[in-house]
Amino acid sequence: MDKHLVLGDQPLTIEDVINVAENAYTVSLSKEKSFVDKINASNNYLKNLIDNDVNIYGVTTGFGDSCETLVEKGQLTDLPLYLSRYHQCGLGDFFTPKQARAVQITRLSSLIQGKSGVSFGLLNLMVEQLNHNISPKIPQEGSVGASGDLTPLAYLASTLVGESELYFEGKYQPTMDVYNKLNLKPIKLQPKEGLALMNGTAVMTALACSAFEKASYLCKILSRVTAMSCLAIKGNKQHFAEGLFVAKPFPGQALIAKQIRSDLDLQKKSPNAGRIQDRYSIRCAPHVIGVLQDALPFFKKLIETELNSANDNPLIDAENEEILHGGNFYGGHISFVMDSMKNLVANLSDLVDRQMALVVDSKFNNGLPANLSGASKDSKNVCHGFKAVQIGVSAWTAEALKNTMPASVFSRSTECHNQDKVSMGTISARDCLRVIQLTQQVAAASVLITSQALQLRLNSGEFKEEHLSEDVKSFKEDVLSQFKLVEKDRPLDLDLRRFVNFIDQRRWKLYQ
Repeated sequence: MDKHLVLGDQPLTIEDVINVAENAYTVSLSKEKSFVDKINASNNYLKNLIDNDVNIYGVTTGFGDSCETLVEKGQLTDLPLYLSRYHQCGLGDFFTPKQARAVQITRLSSLIQGKSGVSFGLLNLMVEQLNHNISPKIPQEGSVGASGDLTPLAYLASTLVGESELYFEGKYQPTMDVYNKLNLKPIKLQPKEGLALMNGTAVMTALACSAFEKASYLCKILSRVTAMSCLAIKGNKQHFAEGLFVAKPFPGQALIAKQIRSDLDLQKKSPNAGRIQDRYSIRCAPHVIGVLQDALPFFKKLIETELNSANDNPLIDAENEEILHGGNFYGGHISFVMDSMKNLVANLSDLVDRQMALVVDSKFNNGLPANLSGASKDSKNVCHGFKAVQIGVSAWTAEALKNTMPASVFSRSTECHNQDKVSMGTISARDCLRVIQLTQQVAAASVLITSQALQLRLNSGEFKEEHLSEDVKSFKEDVLSQFKLVEKDRPLDLDLRRFVNFIDQRRWKLYQ
């Protein structure tokens, strides 16, 4: 780890969140006077209001519909502790340590805006957690996305006071055991700090950052798969000619076509089946992948705006001496991005499912063996190559398509009708990541299928190495260095899992 991120000097980016989540960056708080002053000012202003008996939601009152219940001064530090405890009712699978780290840095990003009334003690311990690579054990289910991600963030808050569990040295351990090993001290939450930690969009936004990074890479890997599919079936390269995309000038669509065109290298005269127009899944691939590519800059703007916002309630505005009671915890923008992204990603899965159906089917692949079996003559009648993998591709695609129902329209009235309109942003983000995972599975299968197809063409003598662009040739060679050509049938599940991981970890640096 050789890179460092200073928090508070400039806005965070999606890439910053990913790098911190992957433990590639250490972090620290800015030492700039303007930053230090704004954090202290918000915290001190809140203390002054409490000393002067000003009623503040969630500080001197109960939460949600209990906002009319006043809390005695002697109980003000109990209130945030109990808030973190009673919200620990999450269920389902747990977020991965990488996802939890993304949540930690995302919550920090909101708190350092200087509108939450928190202390440097809280911020410093969150920084220590990140730099020691320790992350809370957070269940995935239980948030409706407003009033923020209350239940999952309760597990983050609880670790700061020494409760719950932290992931450290490859396993979950009691928080105080970890702190004792690292000589760290838990804090006592000040008034408002429990609410500041929990009443925001950190979980859905962290997941959106991860989804954005994964979706961006899928656009690249599936551009390459499209080029390899076109070559494998002896398709018409001119479907990707530049003039087509000048005539319909969506920049993302044009970029995808350019990437496919570079992989095909239109100057190389590779074998062609002579069909004037290939089927839509080949011919229209830039028009399908390009929709997501064109949407990514807009998605990025919305995600990063949320990432760099003060999104809890109430806000403590010391500069203007105001307590602002509002709804910045509402995750509508993230919910919209995730609902939109999962539809666009599922379309990629559907596209590639159709491409693979062409490549493995001897009725459409222009001379390749059925199911791309590499079996020799004496065993070809009992071997079936990628037949079952193609079924799997269809199954994963069907599940991805099923998960495209928008979560944001399923708002539920909760908490005595106080939270009567909620964003469902975290559910949408989780759905989006599931659709991405399924599409990564489709992509992994397609990488293996198209690499096998091209190698079979080369082995038969139909293709020569010079028919392939340098990028496609080196990509295929790298794939086949990790994957033995399927000649006699064998289980392929472990290969598929490994290549899903390669895609998730962005193994190939594409289109630099």
